[in-house]
This record gives sequence, C-alpha cells and structure tokens, in this order.
Amino acid sequence: MPSKKPIVVVGSINLDLVATAERIPAVGETVIGNDFQIHPGGKGANQAVAVARLGYPVRLVGRLGSDAFGAQLKGHLGSAGVDMAGIGESDGPSGVAVILVSRKGENSIVVAPGANAKVMPEDISENLAIIREAGMVLAQLEIPLETVEYLSALCARENIPLVLDPAPANKLPQKVLEQVDWFTPNETEAAFYGSENGHHSGSENPSDVAETILCRGCKGVVLKMGSNGSYIALRTGLREAIPAFAVKAVDTTAAGDAFNGAFAVGLMLGKSARESAVFAAGVAAVSVTRLGAQPSMPTMAEVESFMHGYSGTCS
Repeated sequence: MPSKKPIVVVGSINLDLVATAERIPAVGETVIGNDFQIHPGGKGANQAVAVARLGYPVRLVGRLGSDAFGAQLKGHLGSAGVDMAGIGESDGPSGVAVILVSRKGENSIVVAPGANAKVMPEDISENLAIIREAGMVLAQLEIPLETVEYLSALCARENIPLVLDPAPANKLPQKVLEQVDWFTPNETEAAFYGSENGHHSGSENPSDVAETILCRGCKGVVLKMGSNGSYIALRTGLREAIPAFAVKAVDTTAAGDAFNGAFAVGLMLGKSARESAVFAAGVAAVSVTRLGAQPSMPTMAEVESFMHGYSGTCS
C-alpha cells in the first residue's frame, strides 16, 4: 500500500496582486491593463494547496503577518484543506507578490517577503514533530537561506526525502545540494545552476544541465521547461524527457508549484519518477488554463478527466 504519511511544505505565504495587460511593460514603460485580481499565493502555500486539492494530506510550516492579509490568507489555506498547525504569526506585514500577466500567459513577478523573511531555523525546531511525521518535505527559496540549510540537514538526518524548488535562483552551499533528493528548477533557474558562472546562455541542452547539477551532489533532478515539458534524471541512471500537454495557456503563474506538488503526490502514491512527472505535467497543464495561483490548482478528478480525454501526443 502507498504511504499516507503527510507531505510537509516549508515555505512562503503571499497575497498575489495580479494585473493583466496585452503585454508586460519594458523598463520605464507604462501600459494600460485590462484586469486586476487578488489571489492567495506564495510558492510554499501554492505547493501546499496543490497537494491538498489533489486530496493528499499536507501540512504547511511558515509565517503570516499580523495584518488583514494574514487573516485572509489563513482563511484561504484552511478552506483548501491545508493543515496550518505549523504556521506562526509575526508582527508586521504578510508577504505580497505583485504579478504582471500578458495576454499570452507570460508573467513577471516582484515579491515583498514580509513575514516570510522571519521564517527562521527556530521555526523548524518548533515544528520538529510535524516534520518527523512527513513522508516527504517540499521547500523553496522564498524564505531565508539559513532556514533552508537547517531544514535540509534535518531531513538528511531524519531520512526524509527533500524536494527543493530553487526559486528564486540563489547560490546554494554544496552541503544543501548533497542533501536534496529532488532538485526542480525551471528553465531560468536551470541555466543558473547548470552553468559554471551562473549566467544564462540560453543554449544549454537539458541533459547536459541535468548532468552538471547531478555532479554537484543532488540525487535527482527535474528540469521544468514549461511548454517544452520536463527532463528527469537520477544519479542511479534514469534519463528521460517528458513532453508537456499542449493547452492554451491563460496564466502560467504557479504552474511550477502545481508541478512540484503533483510530483510529490505521485511519488507518495507509489508512482515511479517517470509516472509522477507525467502526472505532474497534467496537473500543471490544467493549472495554466486558469487565472491565479492557488485558484488554478485542480482536483484529482479534474486531472484524471483531463488526462483521460487528452487527444494530443503526451505520454
């Protein structure tokens, strides 16, 4: 029987302020938008909601501010089915993300961390019991790096698989890379971590990038390449490109978070790495056809219906 140990997400919780326009403005340029919406977001919360919407038990460790946004975000998480026992409160503002979305579904994001910057190693220690009960831990880089370092060491010591979404890209200590079971960068982040100097050349072959990252210590790599699909590689030998499901994208915000949450759920349900990546591709495909971060996360029934009825070439 597949394990039903909960997935624990340690990460950011934001309120997303989303403006849509024909295109994303250049530096110094003003464009007239055609819509504005407010959605719950933050990579940590997004991944937790993605897991919860798929019907798998999930707990979130993070921090909210003492402002009205904090109460609003807590309400959203609760209604999505996320266990919030690990969420603390800090004086001051909650995290906020300002997101610009183009007609083509492309996005540009600025994050003001707020309470997320106060998620410290002490928060991990205080929630040790929650983390020890996890079947898998998901983390990102929207909280302080020292906290991610502490968490990775804890997961290694407790033998809990760690999935690290290295966003936003930041130089990571070698020890952290060695303690990660699955490293899941998008194209921009993959160029950063898969090159010697951290500069994006735009011409890296996915297999070469994956090999470079594996050589730096990670046990497994999933390169998330949007409409180009994903590429999975394990130190034990697996190397495979996974096609994307072709859909008309409305908003790609949090597609990577949908993928990460679904990939973890797939693994926890006993799927192989390849099967989990295909499943995650289906979840991400459904998510990009909807506006918003957490509101775009599909249920298991919606994903199964989409994948069963899909007539494209993704396998």
